[in-house]
Amino acid sequence: MSDVKRVVLAYSGGLDTSVILKWLKETYDCEVVTFTADLGQGEELEPAREKAEMLGIKPEHIFIEDLRETFVKDYVFPMFRANALYEGCYLLGTSIARPLIAKRQIEIARQTGADAVAHGATGKGNDQVRFELGYYALEPDIKVISPWREWDLTSRTKLIEFAEQHQIPIAKDKRGEAPFSVDANLLHISAEGKVLEDPWEEPGEYVYSRTVSPEAAPDQPTYIEIEFEKGDPVAIDGKRLSPANLLTELNRLGGENGIGRLDLVENRFVGMKSRGIYETPGGTILQAAHRGIEQLTLDRGAMHQKDEIMPRYAEILYNGFWFSPEREMLQALIDKSQERVNGTVRMKLYKGSATLAGRKSPDSLYSLSHVTFEEDSVYDQRDAEGFIKLNALRLKLLNRQKG
Repeated sequence: MSDVKRVVLAYSGGLDTSVILKWLKETYDCEVVTFTADLGQGEELEPAREKAEMLGIKPEHIFIEDLRETFVKDYVFPMFRANALYEGCYLLGTSIARPLIAKRQIEIARQTGADAVAHGATGKGNDQVRFELGYYALEPDIKVISPWREWDLTSRTKLIEFAEQHQIPIAKDKRGEAPFSVDANLLHISAEGKVLEDPWEEPGEYVYSRTVSPEAAPDQPTYIEIEFEKGDPVAIDGKRLSPANLLTELNRLGGENGIGRLDLVENRFVGMKSRGIYETPGGTILQAAHRGIEQLTLDRGAMHQKDEIMPRYAEILYNGFWFSPEREMLQALIDKSQERVNGTVRMKLYKGSATLAGRKSPDSLYSLSHVTFEEDSVYDQRDAEGFIKLNALRLKLLNRQKG
């Protein structure tokens, strides 16, 4: 293991990655560079710097970066142009964060002359795949270290014992078994494991941190207007906002109205099923609003084509292939479809639901003169007879053959 001289670690400052930091130095006898990304997880990140310094990391080898705007603009928004849902309901909040972290790790490795990267994902989950596919796509010859697949610290008790032996500070609430595991960023927060592992058991209200319960939400609906340009949201109630600020505001509005909760048993890429509790308040509103503006502005063929490729696109993201040629090909198709997706959607937020209340667009394909039930001069209803007969021809011929 002496071939590794410097490694860039995706570092949160928590128990697991702090133990990993020390373990890397001991096991590989190498320098460690820490990278902590602010993706809007809602935690103060400076303690991660202090902890890294306390564990012997040089100040110039500690990277803490605010990537919220990049995360939303270049990752979340492109995904939402596709209306991506994994297995019909998951908005891919964890999946979409991993490629950005992997990309910055590789860039920092090049900048610091590191020959390896490391992460804290376990050997049972999807994140190990997502991180490592990103690493290899961007730097094919990089050395990847996955401690959970190498060490013998196979339980939280062993992690704590290792931390105590090496004078690694442990938050008091980490000394017992954590009730569940949490992952958070600006798009969502997820909870898995421990008390949530039985899919028959309803999660307690204490599991949720970004949304009030729908029952406790206001008794009066909240109406908002979201403006879109080329498929991306740019303003709320007429106020233009940056991508990260816009999603932050949608999170606030959605959270106050109990919107965005999901209890899901999903199929992991590694083969097993897992149960997760997700909160995606702003994303839930945004997904419904985006489909609403597409209803006016997308041609039928384009809309149906998008709907056909969406499950494949979502699976590509879920499985960690953000940097793959197939994702880039599908993204080009999706982005082409968004050139005329402009306009404003009015949303009604009420006790856990985000529903369309109105939409308008300068590029609308909706023609009242064609669709009206009143008298019109643009559509000859007699034309439908030939249309129906031509479409029925193959059915007639098939039925006669059967006879």
